[in-house]
Amino acid sequence: MAENNKRRQPQKEESGWQFWLQTIALTIAIYAVFFLGFKFVLSNDKVSGPSMQPTFENGDKVIATRHSNLSRGDVIVLKAPDEPGSFYIKRIIGLPGDTVVSKNNKIYVNGKLFKEDFLKAGDKVKEPDTSLYAGKPYSYTYNFTLSTLAKNSPEWQSRYGANSSLLSKVKKTNKVPAGTYFVMGDHRTVSKDSRIIGFINKNSIIGEVKWRYWPLNRWAIF
Repeated sequence: MAENNKRRQPQKEESGWQFWLQTIALTIAIYAVFFLGFKFVLSNDKVSGPSMQPTFENGDKVIATRHSNLSRGDVIVLKAPDEPGSFYIKRIIGLPGDTVVSKNNKIYVNGKLFKEDFLKAGDKVKEPDTSLYAGKPYSYTYNFTLSTLAKNSPEWQSRYGANSSLLSKVKKTNKVPAGTYFVMGDHRTVSKDSRIIGFINKNSIIGEVKWRYWPLNRWAIF
């Protein structure tokens, strides 16, 4: 009996090593999937600032999907064109080739009213008396067209050059240039968006926000 036990022991040791090797290999594989997933498919981001209030608050954590087919109204994470290394979260208002007009606190895209149901929560929140837009709702949007921004915005002229061919074309057509997007924040009275920083190049878009996972009491799918 003693001899039989001695013969079986190496088999048990071998099985133990196989178990740990399999566990280590599985752990490495799981980490690899997460790493590659967040590098090429998903993006994990944290909201900073008030520009998307009340839809998103400062400190919210979100997951965005890369390489999405983008539509008007989608919320995106983008590389800030005016602050290298920084990222903004904004909402797409104008697609390439769209005309955009803001009049009487309403947005018209290609001549048709763009229903902004996502601003309803912001309609109920007022700016404090110390604000430039005291008493106005977060959703308040001053009048503009792409043409007037191209003509009068010093920020646009600084970014593109006062005599750039892009601005000249926008002045004439009032259209979002090819390969770019016009974006805005839901907190319209404070958002630094395309009205200031200009059009967003397609290759500057990190991804489309799909899920807010933090804080847990504001968990939501978009």
